Amino acid sequence: MGLIHVDRPERFQLVSAVSHQATSTLNVTGTVNPDISREIPVVSIASGRVVALHVRLGDYVRKGQLLMEVQSTDISNGYDQYLKAVNDEHLANTQLERAKILFDKGAIARSQLEIAQDGEDDAKADLTAADQQLKVLGVDPSHPGATVKVYAPASGYIIQQNVTEAATAGMTYSGSANALTIADLSHVWILCDVYENDLSTVHLGEAADIKLNAYPDHALSGTISDIGAVLDPSIRTAKVRIQVNNPGNLMKIGMFATATFHGHTAEEKAAVPASAVLHLHDRDWVYEPAGDGSFRRLAVQAGPMLPGNLQEIESGLNAGQQVVSNALELQNTAEQ
Repeated sequence: MGLIHVDRPERFQLVSAVSHQATSTLNVTGTVNPDISREIPVVSIASGRVVALHVRLGDYVRKGQLLMEVQSTDISNGYDQYLKAVNDEHLANTQLERAKILFDKGAIARSQLEIAQDGEDDAKADLTAADQQLKVLGVDPSHPGATVKVYAPASGYIIQQNVTEAATAGMTYSGSANALTIADLSHVWILCDVYENDLSTVHLGEAADIKLNAYPDHALSGTISDIGAVLDPSIRTAKVRIQVNNPGNLMKIGMFATATFHGHTAEEKAAVPASAVLHLHDRDWVYEPAGDGSFRRLAVQAGPMLPGNLQEIESGLNAGQQVVSNALELQNTAEQ
């Protein structure tokens, strides 16, 4: 299986895989996720209908930027309470001033003056509470508007959107209290599934090399910040979290990545000239002689490049095995 036949097989030089001492490595796949400690929910304190939505999922927003406007009866109710509190405080103050005059003239007892003072204090407390309620809703008591304006509490990207125009928002009517979620993506997480048998090679605080499927030639590194305490019972894996800086927001949420963890013990691995490795259909191959002018294609797992234009072979080939020194040339000849 995997045999190819060529004329004059002696044209293709053979080389022997050499022994190479390297620390053990573990490659696992994962995905890019936001750092939840850098996520900020956007909540509308007022419940009502969204009449204007100024941002969309994926937009970058700055702190203080207007995000949406909500039409809510909370405004009219709150302003109604505020106006009543203003009137009540004015009446209580008038009654207090009248009581002071009457007390000074000896027309009323001190207890009646104290009752008037208590009424004024209560009216002031109610007015302060009504004023604060409007401010919590984002309404200026001096210039009340028809809508509640919701502003960005921080700069970042909109990574979750639970509302649309004409939909409901707030903590009473909507299904989710969070209308939007803003995340700072300058730091992200790579979440990987590591099998139970491999967990001994993963340690908190150690570095990990990151390669993105979208940018295979772009090398990144991160730090292992958490190893899950609970295994997935069906596939026997634990979630390993890698903290990674994301300059220029190169990594997008949901991207696939490969994380490489490095062990501490040296292992003997094979190494061959880089030209002996054929990269085809996202896999790595080498050709070994099979006799009678034939060559057999072997699947291998290629590792990092080594000095002298050698490439480490992590699995699939042992030191001493012979392979074709130029796999691409042999492949092209066989296809002619």
